[in-house]
Amino acid sequence: MDKQNRIVGGLAMIALVALVAAYFSPIWWVSLTAPNYPEDAFPDGIRIHFHFDGVYNGCKAAGKGTRMADEIIQKDLSHEDERWNPILDAQKNVDHGAEGLDCVHEMNTINHYVGMFPIDTGAPVEKPLAKFFFGFFATMIVAFAVPRKRARLIVLATGFAAVAVWMIGDQFALGRLEAHVQHYVKEAGTFFKEPERIQGWGNNVRLISQIVIVALIAVMGGVIAGVVRLRSFQLLLALVPALLPLFFLVTYSGWLWFFGHNLHPWGAFTVKPFMPTVFGEGKVAQFSTYSYPYWGYALLMLIFVCLMLALLIRRKQLREHAEME
Repeated sequence: MDKQNRIVGGLAMIALVALVAAYFSPIWWVSLTAPNYPEDAFPDGIRIHFHFDGVYNGCKAAGKGTRMADEIIQKDLSHEDERWNPILDAQKNVDHGAEGLDCVHEMNTINHYVGMFPIDTGAPVEKPLAKFFFGFFATMIVAFAVPRKRARLIVLATGFAAVAVWMIGDQFALGRLEAHVQHYVKEAGTFFKEPERIQGWGNNVRLISQIVIVALIAVMGGVIAGVVRLRSFQLLLALVPALLPLFFLVTYSGWLWFFGHNLHPWGAFTVKPFMPTVFGEGKVAQFSTYSYPYWGYALLMLIFVCLMLALLIRRKQLREHAEME
């Protein structure tokens, strides 16, 4: 049993390190290419990276590609119909000595042409609260690694209390929930010109965030109660965080569906509601789309493998040793 406990502990610690790294890592990448964006100037197309806490620029730093992009933009200024040349807006984003094109902004501009919401309006509750869910998962992983029930409960109670205090202090005492709501309203207002409607959306984000915060604290209490009352409940401490790859895919796919099925009439092009490509290559208007997991998703799979192996060992222990806590 001691050897098995050490193996479980080692696997859990690998999963814990991978969990922390995954939070700061790009999980998925998406790129758009089109004739307007030649490969010499845009070797990766218009590329963005999805993290758990937001969407980040995936375009390369300034250099030959950026200088060529600037030349192409200047040339495209002579085109008559801006609706067919979304690259025109990229002129605003060329920084000659620093970061190059802001591909998140450029992706928003492209999406605007088919009537899509700005990217940053997606997952408005999940993104700012992701760090607290990671704290929740981290506490569960550490507690699972502890073989004794009493010590496991101490880890859970201490860790959950710390996450709850951090979450309440961050979101309410420091005002970050309200700041996020105002950012959401501002971002949605980039293309919408209906302030009352947008403010209503902001109120919904605030309310749902508050509900999720209360629910997460309640779930923490439920986990502690489950570990107290049920011997096999401890297996869920590994199973739930092990499913992070699935949680991400379901959330990511759900928001892609939302974006593709909630198009607005401001678009220069009329496009029927569609499901954006989750994995692989697709086509929308004149744009080719590419959507694939990035190295952060490999970390999620490492978490899955480590925790499932640890869970199977602990499950075997529970079956073979009736006296085990």
